[in-house]
Amino acid sequence: MRAYISISYQKRRSLNTAITAIMTVLEEHQIESLVFVDQHKFEPEQEREMMQAALASLEQCDILIAETSHKGIGIGIEAGYAKAKQKPVVYLRHKESEHSTTLSGVSDYSVIYKSADDLQQQLHNVVKEILLQPEVIRTNG
Repeated sequence: MRAYISISYQKRRSLNTAITAIMTVLEEHQIESLVFVDQHKFEPEQEREMMQAALASLEQCDILIAETSHKGIGIGIEAGYAKAKQKPVVYLRHKESEHSTTLSGVSDYSVIYKSADDLQQQLHNVVKEILLQPEVIRTNG
């Protein structure tokens, strides 16, 4: 099983602690992590190639985890695509961050966390629940 972690490209560094916490939980459940912004680099004029690669990567994943502590249009596009493909969408944000009504509205699960430990604990419970769902489409076994 594989999870696509959707985050703001421009705010990637500030999300290191959260991303580490997310990846730790996923590893505990033997779920492979894909952080698209860490694996691909594009020039500004390569927007079509970027989105084609992002959506192709998302096709190969079973779950989308949207870390929205820093909003980004791309996060919403990826979440909408995952929802259209009937993949579970998990909405994450730090409790001090602004709420995204649209992203929250398309999400199947929501985690509002206070700290990395809180994020890990809540996400662990969400992942356990997702894994119990028989309708979760597994793309890679």
